[in-house]
Amino acid sequence: MLFKLIYMFHTHISWLNVFRYITFRSILAALFSLLIVLFLGSWTIRKLKSLQIGQYIREDGPPNHKDKEGTPTMGGCLVIPAIAISILLWADPKNLYVWLTLGVLMGFAIIGFIDDYLKNIRKSSKGLNIKGKLILQLVVATIFSLILYSLNFDTHLNLPLFKNIRPDLGILYIPFMVFIIVGTSNAVNITDGLDGLATGPLIIAFTTYLVFIYAAGHVKIANYLQIPYVPGSGELSVICGAAIGAGLGFLWYNAYPAEIFMGDVGSLSLGAMLGFISILAKQEIVLILVGGLFLFETLSVIFQIAYFKITKGQRIFRMAPIHHHFELKGWPESKVTIRFWIIAIILALLSVSTLKLR
Repeated sequence: MLFKLIYMFHTHISWLNVFRYITFRSILAALFSLLIVLFLGSWTIRKLKSLQIGQYIREDGPPNHKDKEGTPTMGGCLVIPAIAISILLWADPKNLYVWLTLGVLMGFAIIGFIDDYLKNIRKSSKGLNIKGKLILQLVVATIFSLILYSLNFDTHLNLPLFKNIRPDLGILYIPFMVFIIVGTSNAVNITDGLDGLATGPLIIAFTTYLVFIYAAGHVKIANYLQIPYVPGSGELSVICGAAIGAGLGFLWYNAYPAEIFMGDVGSLSLGAMLGFISILAKQEIVLILVGGLFLFETLSVIFQIAYFKITKGQRIFRMAPIHHHFELKGWPESKVTIRFWIIAIILALLSVSTLKLR
C-alpha cells in the first residue's frame, strides 16, 4: 500500500516510476522483512525467554537434543508479522491473489499459534491433537480453495516436460488444492526438527517460486516458455520476496546453534503459503521437486510407521523423520543441515530447468 502512496507522485518525480515494477518491489519487500526480523530478533528472543516459552524435547528424541530444552520457540510470531507487514507495504492492494495468499498465511498461522500456545504457554497438553489440527487445516484450506475456484481459476494441470498434456480436473481441482496446501504445510512442519533445517530449504523454495510466479504473471515470458499465463499472479513475486527476506533474517538466529525455533506458528503457515503459491503459479506438480526435501522427510515418517505396524516392532530407520536417522548414525547436526540444504538447492535447479524442458 505504501508504494501506491509513493507512486502517486511519479508524475512530478520521474524516478518514482521504478515503484511500478514488480521486481523492484520484490527486492524492497525482501529487504524490509529482513530488516524487521534482524532488528526485532534479539528483543523477541529475550521476551520469549522472560515468558518462559521454551522448546519441549521429547524423551524419545535424540539424546543430544536435550541441550535444546528451553530454547525460545514460537519464532514464527516474529517471521509472519514481518512478512505480512512487508506485503501490505509493497504489494498491490487491488490484487485479489495477494489477499488470498495473505489469508492462507494468517489462517494457518493462527492454527499453529493455538498449537504452540497449548504446548509452550499453557503447558497443559501436548498441543492440539492430530485430528483436531488436521480438521482446522482442512477447513482453512477448503475455504480458500473454494474462493479461488469461484474466481474461475484454471483447473488444468500443468505437467512438466509435456507442453500439450494438460488434464482438466474440473471440480476435483478443489480437493487437489486442499491436499497441496495441507500436505505442504505438514511436510514443512515435520522437517523443522534441526537448527535451520526447514528455514534454509524454505528460502530456496520461495526463491524458486519467485521465478515461477513472475514468469506466470508476465504474458510474454509465459508465452515464450510455453507455460500457463495467470493474469495478476506476478504480484505474488512481492510475497515470495517478503518470505525470502524474513527467512534470511530468521536464519541469522536459527542457524546452529539456534537461539530460537520457528514453532508450528511459523512452519505450518509458511508451508501452507508455499503450497498455495505453487497453485497460483500453475506449477503444482513441480512442487514435488521443489519441495522434494520436505516430501522425503514426510515419506520417511510414513514408511517408518507403516513398516513398524506391519512387522510389529521393526524399523527402517533408526529414527524418523530421517534427519534424526543421520544424527544417530553419528553425523553432526550442522552437517545434516548443510547437506540437506545442498539437496534442496539441487532440486530447485532441476525444477527451474523444467521451464525449458518441454
